[in-house]
Amino acid sequence: MKQRILTGCVIAVFFVIMMLCLHTPIFALLLALLAVVSVYEVLKAAKIKNTPVMVLSLLVSALAPITYIGYETEGLLRDLLLLFRENAAMLYCFYILLSLILMLVKFQSTRFEHVAIAVFSAIAIPYAYSSLLFLRDISTLPEYSQKSEGVFFILFSFTCSWFTDIFAYFTGRAFGRHKLCPTISPKKTVEGAIGGVVITMLINLLLLLVFRRFFFEVPVIPYWLIAISSVVLSIISMCGDLAASTIKRNYGIKDFGKILPGHGGIMDRFDSCLFVWPCLYGILKLISVITEMI
Repeated sequence: MKQRILTGCVIAVFFVIMMLCLHTPIFALLLALLAVVSVYEVLKAAKIKNTPVMVLSLLVSALAPITYIGYETEGLLRDLLLLFRENAAMLYCFYILLSLILMLVKFQSTRFEHVAIAVFSAIAIPYAYSSLLFLRDISTLPEYSQKSEGVFFILFSFTCSWFTDIFAYFTGRAFGRHKLCPTISPKKTVEGAIGGVVITMLINLLLLLVFRRFFFEVPVIPYWLIAISSVVLSIISMCGDLAASTIKRNYGIKDFGKILPGHGGIMDRFDSCLFVWPCLYGILKLISVITEMI
């Protein structure tokens, strides 16, 4: 437990550094680093031994967050980033074709599912991380106009991901009687899940209260939206955690990595976040579109 707490403190410091760099290119670079490590952990768990496919996939996994750095860059670099975003579909097609060709390099030890896992991981995981950049720049949508809203929604996404897990654990230990998914995660209980969802919702309402009072110039985010979104995203967070547990059980491993003593790997720490971030942005985008239509 002591090691887990110390690692948690390190994670907290890293999180603070990321938030301080929120509106700089460093934020996107840190996300790219997390994406590369996460993809590496998944490929290693899947026992992919084709080095060319792994190297190519890791290079590709860094591109999505970097290309969404934003408008802080200028000149040729900005033009290249815009060019990639505009032609991302075509470039990813080339990546898939090249991965299939590289499969032939070690065809005896490389199956098609290895390439499929590599391609899926190198595209899906980085774009999930990139959703944090979309949340940061939420003020570009018609419904939202304050940079502080981006900060709020990023904090909101982390509370939905991490606090749900934390309070589900403690509530489950205190009141847990009925197993949630015994074959996937034997320690999770229905009572713990309910406690995690409810307590996280209350914390998020308190978070909104603080931002409305001290940071928002115009209190445009209603409490009912945060309450409903918190419940939905907490459930999605638990689904992400269970999905990651299923993957680990499929490959017979306890953790994706060992880079975070007591917590496992980067994927072990951010698995639920990768589900929450794009879903939250999707909710906000949908609200913006509906509001604009009305």
